[in-house]
Amino acid sequence: MSKHRTRHNNEPSQRQLRVGEQLRHIIAETMNRGHFHHEALMDAGRVTVAEVRVSPDLKHAKAYVMSLGGADMESILPALNEEAYVFQKEVSRQSSLKFTPKIIFVRDESFDEAQRINDLLRTVHIPDSEAQES
Repeated sequence: MSKHRTRHNNEPSQRQLRVGEQLRHIIAETMNRGHFHHEALMDAGRVTVAEVRVSPDLKHAKAYVMSLGGADMESILPALNEEAYVFQKEVSRQSSLKFTPKIIFVRDESFDEAQRINDLLRTVHIPDSEAQES
């Protein structure tokens, strides 16, 4: 009898995580090399690839990206999606995946979310009652 581990809350499998990390490295390396036709990507090396999430069938991938300081994302994101074939070609060349995933670039909101949480934590007032008791 085989034992199957069940994943909860649609958590990604180890394979999805491993492939996502491999894709993240390939995409980041491709951005650093440049060679894009789109003007908005001339400084693509300043774009950070925070994470790549891969679908369970490994045919689709969502790359979460953010430019340095969040600048020019309204022009960078469409440009990345227009040039997605460049990244897919590199993934095909550098990986041994059966299928080359279709890559979609989206804005990484985690930096904004972290900043929002930080700002909220700064507004919390903790009474000095502990200091007064000693």
